[in-house]
This record gives sequence, C-alpha cells and structure tokens, in this order.
Amino acid sequence: MNTGTDFAKHLSKFLSEYLPHERNMSPNTVSSYRDAFVQFIGYMKDVQKIKVEQLTLDTVNRQRVLGFLYWVQQERSCSIATRNQRLAAIHSFIYYLQYEEIHHLAEWQRILSIKAMNDAKKSISYLTTDGIKLLLEQPDITSGNGLRNLALLALMYDTGARVQEIIDLAPESLKIESKPYTIRLFGKGRKSRVVPLMEEQIVILRRYMKENYIFR
Repeated sequence: MNTGTDFAKHLSKFLSEYLPHERNMSPNTVSSYRDAFVQFIGYMKDVQKIKVEQLTLDTVNRQRVLGFLYWVQQERSCSIATRNQRLAAIHSFIYYLQYEEIHHLAEWQRILSIKAMNDAKKSISYLTTDGIKLLLEQPDITSGNGLRNLALLALMYDTGARVQEIIDLAPESLKIESKPYTIRLFGKGRKSRVVPLMEEQIVILRRYMKENYIFR
C-alpha cells in the first residue's frame, strides 16, 4: 500500500496513527476499516481501472464512492449493514483528510454528505427468565471447562457485555474484594464503563478464579 502517492501516505497514517492513537479506536475497529479500504482499492483497480500506484486523492470523489457502495451491495451481495460500515470507514478517513488536505475540502464535504441507508431491524427475541435459568444450568460445573463456561455465561447475562468486551477482560478489571462489587468493561473506541455485579455472580467468579489460581 506504500506506493508513495498522497493517498497511500495519508491512508497509512490514518490507519497506523490517527485511528489507534488520536481516536483511540480498538484494534478490531482499525482492522475493520483496513479491510474496507482493501476492498475500496480493489474496486478502484478492477472497476475504475485505476491501479494502486495511480490512486491519488484527486481520484477519490463522491461519484466513485457512491459507485463503490453500490458495487459492495449489488455486485458483492453484501448487506446494508456492511455497506454502511464501508461508508463509515470512508467517512472517518475523509473527516481526517479535512484537516490534512484542505484544498480538497469541497469534495470532502460532498463525500461526507453521503447518507447511510436505513436497515430494517428484525425484532429481537428475548429469553424468558426460565430460559435463562435453563441456559445457566447447562454447564457441568464439576469440570474446569464447565465452570469456566458458567462464569462467562453468567457474566455476560449479569453485565450485558459484548463478546469482545468479555474477551478483553483482565483480572484487574474486577473489584470483588468488598462491596460494591463492580467490573470495568471496555467497549467500542476503548471507552470504559463500570458495571455493578450481583452477589450470585461473585460466588461463581470467585470459585472459578480460585480453582484456576487467578484469585486467592
């Protein structure tokens, strides 16, 4: 991607410096944005016939961005959500360019005016209280893996945490020595929030951590 063009220079800085350091974006978000631009570069090469070494900021305009979004949805058969994610990545890059390449400002604003598409959401089915109880009864807590699975399931239910938030947890995220019991979760953009924990959750966590020598 390092071809020496102004597009390559700014895209590299955007992904390696601006997103992770100035915007404090998570590695997963940076990776997702990188994938979006890999696809955009492929579109410019295969459809617009602009090779990567010829791809400059002058070649990036509203019409080509719209063409890319149409191609993502129609030719690649991607969902509206994926189309909107690609647009979000481009918008973030263009927002960055507004302050780096201001002589293109009029075109940047035209690109930023592109709207995300409405994505009709399906109604969410919720588990009943009995369903939750049945789910938490499934792990075999006489085994190490079963106790671990119960701890994870119960923690996700108790906190409403996303899977990635659970994956990113460390022992120091927990405050379970004394009341009030809490856990610090890191969400999108590495924004943290402190969530209270119920007594029942603490019993499960303490047992799991003690048996795995994480907490004594």
